[in-house]
Amino acid sequence: MASLHFGFFTSKACEEKGSSNVFGFIMQKILCTFAGMETMIEDWGLIPYAEAWQRQTTCFDALLQAKCEGGNYVNRIVLCEHPHVYTLGRSGKEKNMLLSEEQLKKIKATYFHIDRGGDITYHGPGQLVCYPILNLEDFALGLKAYVHVLEEVVINVCASYGIKTGRVEKATGVWLEGNTARARKICAIGVRSSHFVTMHGLALNVNTDLSYFSYIHPCGFIDKGVTSLQKELGREVSLDEVKQRLCRELSDLL
Repeated sequence: MASLHFGFFTSKACEEKGSSNVFGFIMQKILCTFAGMETMIEDWGLIPYAEAWQRQTTCFDALLQAKCEGGNYVNRIVLCEHPHVYTLGRSGKEKNMLLSEEQLKKIKATYFHIDRGGDITYHGPGQLVCYPILNLEDFALGLKAYVHVLEEVVINVCASYGIKTGRVEKATGVWLEGNTARARKICAIGVRSSHFVTMHGLALNVNTDLSYFSYIHPCGFIDKGVTSLQKELGREVSLDEVKQRLCRELSDLL
């Protein structure tokens, strides 16, 4: 379990790194201890997908190289939002993107083929994206257990807002009424792992414009819907508050 205190910065296990406030939430970087391991929590704000992917890859490659060579490294939890973008995973099918290149330009969205698992998904403003770049062996986790932890983190965050969510068999992510005709996904999860080092992660719909999901078959499904905290609660939700709750759950479950 991580040594973290939220709301007020009181833990000696955390050190500010270029931030003017800590979980207030103007944080940019904060160094904490998760499961006895130094873990840097970074907030990249609203960042173009290509830039975030490049930065992720740089951190991932550095951690992987350090692990293989016995060098020093820091695990990272990255939080961010993206401008409108669609990403297709390694096992995804092109037919699940329903727009042409010209149509994508009209809705001011970009489209990337990327190196995570899973099919197609959407990222955009109002959606909280979390990219853990971790050596899973530091946390005594295999890949399957790690994905389970990410799902449990989001399930607990949703529960803190009074929203009951869960899992659907053979459908990674977090769902409402998952085994019914009203099944709708609130969080997509897709990761890349090499030698138990991870990148990519989860995307939780907070105040997301859900109309952008109508241009794809989300995660390859044509018979399931999508939702957000805002839609379920009938009000806008503070993204900073959700970041705090997500990080608290990560600290408890990793």
